[in-house]
Amino acid sequence: MALLVTACAPLAAPLAAPLAAQTPPAAPDPASVERGHATFTSACGFCHGSNAKGGEKGPDLLRSVLVLHDEGGESIGPVILHGRPDKGMPAFPFSAQQIKDIANWLHSSIAATKDRDSYKILNIVTGDPKAGEAYFNGAGHCTSCHSVTGDLKGIAAKYDAVTLQGKMLRPDFSWKEGNPPHQVIALSFTVTLPSGQSFTGEPMNLDDFNVALRDANGAYHSFARTKDGPRVEVNNRLQAHLDLLTRLSDADIHNLTAYLVTLK
Repeated sequence: MALLVTACAPLAAPLAAPLAAQTPPAAPDPASVERGHATFTSACGFCHGSNAKGGEKGPDLLRSVLVLHDEGGESIGPVILHGRPDKGMPAFPFSAQQIKDIANWLHSSIAATKDRDSYKILNIVTGDPKAGEAYFNGAGHCTSCHSVTGDLKGIAAKYDAVTLQGKMLRPDFSWKEGNPPHQVIALSFTVTLPSGQSFTGEPMNLDDFNVALRDANGAYHSFARTKDGPRVEVNNRLQAHLDLLTRLSDADIHNLTAYLVTLK
C-alpha cells in the first residue's frame, strides 16, 4: 500500500517585533497656554464659559469630540475661522498662532481635569497661631473636650498640617479608643425598651423599621421599631466638631490650624 505523503505547512512567519514605546506628547508651551486662555476668554467665553465648560449658549468644549481629536488646532481651526452660523457661532479671523494657542489651552485644561487627583497642597499654614490659641481657649470652647497637655500633647509631631486640619473639619466617626468592655467610640446608640430596659453600643443599623447595635461585650441586639418604641438616642462624642462648623470663619480655620501645628 502506497503511503500517502502530504506536504507540511510552512512554518508561520515570525511574529512582528513589538511596537516601540510611544513617547507622550510634550507639554505645550506655558506662554502659549496663557495666551490661548486670554484669547478664548475674550472671544469665546461669553458662549462657552471662561473655563470652556459650557455657557448659556455654547457647549462644554472640554468634552467635545472635535476638541479631543484635535492636534495643534487642525480640527478646531476651520470651525473658528468659518464659524457655525446654523448654531449661532460667528467666524473669528484668528491667526494660525492664535488658533494653536487656543488649542494648547484647551488641551491643557483637559489634561488638568483628567489629572485633578494629582493636585498637591502646597501650604495651608497661613493663619496666626496666637489668634488660633485665643480661639481654642475662648470662643471655640475647644478646652471643654481637649487639653494641650493631655489628648493633644505632641499632636503636631504625629500628624502634618493637612491631616490636622482634616481631623478638625472632618472628624472620623469610626474612631475608637481603648478595648472592650471599656472601649470609647465616636458614635453609639442607647436603645430603651418600653419596659425600661436599655442597651448601649456601636451602631449597626437605624431605619424606620429596625435599630441594631453591638454592645461592649460583642453581643448583637436588634429591635423592631413601632409606634410604641423603643426609644433611640444617638450619642455623638464628635457633635461639638459638627456644631463648630456652623460658627467657624475661614480665618478661624487657618488660625486654629496654625496653632495646632505648634503643639509638638
